[in-house]
Amino acid sequence: MNWTFTINPQQLWETYVLPWGTQIVLALLIFIVGRILARAASHGATKALERARLDPILVNFISTLLNTTLILLVIVFALSQLGLDTTSLVALVGAAGLAVGLALKDSLSHFAAGVMLIVFRPFKLGDYVEVGGVAGSVDKITIFSTRLKTPDNKVVTVPNGNVFGNTMVNYSEEATRRIDMVVGISYGSDLLKAKSILEELVKDHDKVLKDPAYKIAVSELADSSVNFIVRPWVKAEDYWDVRFQLTESIKLRFDAEGIEIPFPQMDVHWHKDVA
Repeated sequence: MNWTFTINPQQLWETYVLPWGTQIVLALLIFIVGRILARAASHGATKALERARLDPILVNFISTLLNTTLILLVIVFALSQLGLDTTSLVALVGAAGLAVGLALKDSLSHFAAGVMLIVFRPFKLGDYVEVGGVAGSVDKITIFSTRLKTPDNKVVTVPNGNVFGNTMVNYSEEATRRIDMVVGISYGSDLLKAKSILEELVKDHDKVLKDPAYKIAVSELADSSVNFIVRPWVKAEDYWDVRFQLTESIKLRFDAEGIEIPFPQMDVHWHKDVA
């Protein structure tokens, strides 16, 4: 038996090419225009948040989240224009997301920690902090990691889960800091003279604050030394300069005044047994 098929070009055009072509073109237009509008909306939101003087980290997070959400909506609208069942698509994406989430549970914990860091903001860009066992200035915070720059210009990236799940120390949160120094002198040195020198050096330093007042006192009668605590208050940005300068000044002044700074030592007595 011979079968004969007759293709009507006009019918093919009207039945398949024109409807599907129109839907594809409209879907592409929706995607292109939607992407442009999403980018514009994200850019506008960024400008508005910057004018509101919000933290740059929060601004970047919100604008990125907004842009991603809008792009996903545009993709759903474009696919629905092609006649696809977006409900099934959303369910499929959800199932795939669950599978990916189980595979990337550690990454998701870092993501969740990043969201908490951005929302609660225990520190901001430029703060000198100690997090996850690392100290440095906050250079960048993303949704997965925090990047620190150490004083010797090393860049350390710490996963946000390690940051938010551990103790965080922010050395820049307050405007002032207290310098805690321990200065030891020998038992044979003049204690009152040494205390007077320490008070003079601290009091005369131009970067030591008058309020809160400094504290100098004998703290310990140690094995090899009499120890003073020296605790002046300074502006946070002056902490290291003042600490280094006082350490040098104390050593030079004690040397000039005959105040001995001892080192650990032990007296050994040898007894010779005589038969």
